[in-house]
Amino acid sequence: MVAGHLQEKKGYFYIVLNYKDELGKRKNKWISTGLPVKGNKKKAEALLVEARKNFESPQQADKENLLFSDFMLQWLEMMKHQIEITTYASYSHAVKGRIAPYFKETGILLKELQPKHIQEFYRYELEVRGVTANTVIHYHANIRKALQYAFKTDLIPSNPADKVERPKKNKFVGSFYDKEEMNKLFEAVKGAPIELAVLLAAFYGLRRSEVVGLKWDAIDFKNKTITIQHTVIEVSVEGKYITVEKDRTKNKSSHRSLPLVVAFEELLLQIKEQQERDRYQYKNSYCTDYLDYIYLDKLGHRIKPGYITQHFPLVLERHKLRRIRYHDLRHSCASLLLANGVSMKEIQDWLGHSDFSTTANIYAHLDVSTKITSAHAMSECLQL
Repeated sequence: MVAGHLQEKKGYFYIVLNYKDELGKRKNKWISTGLPVKGNKKKAEALLVEARKNFESPQQADKENLLFSDFMLQWLEMMKHQIEITTYASYSHAVKGRIAPYFKETGILLKELQPKHIQEFYRYELEVRGVTANTVIHYHANIRKALQYAFKTDLIPSNPADKVERPKKNKFVGSFYDKEEMNKLFEAVKGAPIELAVLLAAFYGLRRSEVVGLKWDAIDFKNKTITIQHTVIEVSVEGKYITVEKDRTKNKSSHRSLPLVVAFEELLLQIKEQQERDRYQYKNSYCTDYLDYIYLDKLGHRIKPGYITQHFPLVLERHKLRRIRYHDLRHSCASLLLANGVSMKEIQDWLGHSDFSTTANIYAHLDVSTKITSAHAMSECLQL
């Protein structure tokens, strides 16, 4: 039975019923008794009991006709205030971009949703639209989480997503540059605005967000270290790009200190001197909002993450280099480390992976060369 109480207002009794809406927010419904306060308390209390017994919340009334697509949008709106904006952007892309539009066309109600309907959606996405299994797994995570909320709030008797088979995750096989290709790339970007981004990703294996987020206080010239501790990313939320700065990295292990090698120390000192010259040259036109950041343009504006993604393939095309993604430079870094005898555990620490299995799953296939070396050694030793 819904909670409620009597409230006096302008000499009359009102019934106030307290309930939660579909998003879990507390709501009040005021009902006039028409009874003057004087001499009518018992009558008003009787009406209160009756109103509490018979009350049907808008949520209860609407849930009979609530479309699954509308429920997903309501759930997304609720999550907006519970999760980080970067996570919300990911949820929004899945729900508003694909899940809600698909199920809106089917017209299926939340209460009628069955595992077969969700399974058919996955089949359509995989076979008709040609998305990857990993994308469908992302959809599944959103659908299952939303339906779990519906189950907990008694909108549905069980979670149909629990009975759905999600596709198997695609095993990642990235593209990698070898030593010769890396050196050609370094020559191609020398002096270009994208040079620093390429060198940091190729040598230190930095993520794009870590490159853009690198600050001068992360460089310890005295102790020769570079500390990865701040990130800058761009997310699209409802059609608008938002820049998000974080004083933390992707995960706890991503916060790492690495040796500052001589070549990078010299490069960073050159960049620092150039920024001082630019600031002097452009005077009032120079932006002073990002003085603590390393990766800036000539007018002091912080380089945007999107700039790297857009310009990297143009550099490869211009210099007739094999096409890879910018993020593949991070993988190329790992492959070169592995080829030079660095252990998987050391690579995990260098790249800042959260656990060893991540490193092993991505780069295990590259470990073949070390196995071949071992096989040759055993063959010579045992003379089979």
